[in-house]
Amino acid sequence: MHSLDRFATNARLTHVMVVGGGAAGFFGAIACAETYPQTQVMLLEAGRQPLAKVRVSGGGRCNVTHACFEPTALIQHYPRGGKALRGAFSRFQPQDTVAWYARQGVRLKTETDGRMFPITDDSQTIVDCLQQAAQRAGVEIRTGNPVLTVKHLKPGFELELKSGERVWGDRLLLATGSSPQGYSFAKNLGHTIEPPVPSLFTFNIVDAHLQELAGVSVEGVQAKLLLPDQKPLEQTGALLITHWGLSGPAVLKLSAWGARALHDCHYQAKLQINWIPQYSAVLVRQGLQDYKLTQAKRAIASQCPFPLPRRLWHYLSHRARIAHETRWADLSKAALSQMVQELTQGEYAIQGKGVFKDEFVTCGGVNLKEVDFKTLESRCCPGLYFAGEILDIDGVTGGFNFQSAWTTGWLAGQAIGRISDPNLE
Repeated sequence: MHSLDRFATNARLTHVMVVGGGAAGFFGAIACAETYPQTQVMLLEAGRQPLAKVRVSGGGRCNVTHACFEPTALIQHYPRGGKALRGAFSRFQPQDTVAWYARQGVRLKTETDGRMFPITDDSQTIVDCLQQAAQRAGVEIRTGNPVLTVKHLKPGFELELKSGERVWGDRLLLATGSSPQGYSFAKNLGHTIEPPVPSLFTFNIVDAHLQELAGVSVEGVQAKLLLPDQKPLEQTGALLITHWGLSGPAVLKLSAWGARALHDCHYQAKLQINWIPQYSAVLVRQGLQDYKLTQAKRAIASQCPFPLPRRLWHYLSHRARIAHETRWADLSKAALSQMVQELTQGEYAIQGKGVFKDEFVTCGGVNLKEVDFKTLESRCCPGLYFAGEILDIDGVTGGFNFQSAWTTGWLAGQAIGRISDPNLE
């Protein structure tokens, strides 16, 4: 029997359609089908292969979530959406994610920075887990046939597929990520879309001498983003020098918090770096003066008073206009002050953005005031639900974006099939 004929044979059943075969879509479909076995659930994915982002995330290891188990602390990692997620995380948070995967036979491990991965270090483990859970729950998965139009029938929804086929359902979950088509569906169904702009990206710095240091990283750097007519944004974390500029957690966090402001200024801004924030400016100056006395005959370039990579020390000396052969005894007061400046408040011109290969995150999406975060149902269109990145929610790097997908997917799935349970009717 064709799937649509099967869907039409029993009017008592609620038919749920999920558009989007990513993390949020799969989790929502599974939650619905497991909780309400009498609900028919169909998942529609435009691509031939679902869970594409899960496959490539975390360098192919899949950063499933983060070991932050207190909702109040957890929401601090979301530049947009944290307030709306506070209550949602009280009902499904990283501990629940860990427990859910454990019940499926997938164990997660926690790394020193709090990121959590499958113990296999292979994203295919997560892909297989989700696909198998969906199949066990009876979710009908259809791929390679994009949805072209969505029509609200009042009640119910009609979806037209690229093949010309039409499918119908009582409830609809949009989990289309940052797809323009998904935004278009939501807008046509009465929703406001906050303009999508990139989040989580690297900074392009045009400096040939800096780019020669590609691969050098420094832990615990304090980075401050200086934006036109904006209060500076500050983050602390590891910083990585690349062939095009700067990356690493400190930069990625700044890119997320400053996503809209950076977009508005066409990614032209300044980055101020304190390479050694564990030392005050007074202690930095004292350390340089001590070396001027104790290492007087040695070349400045050969002796660094601070725990920095040698190549970076050479570069910072060059920025302070200190010749390579200059001895510590010959360090002038002006040069010493310039060196303090470069170590604690060096400024770098951001001239564009790069990409961050492990994450593909966009800020923007469905206005959160138009969604009930107890159920993830639309306040504008009865029977319509949302989950994942289609919402104006985004987190910093570290597993937070996947966690919002698991949480919103789970809550939507719990709510979307509820009417079909005869015990609740």
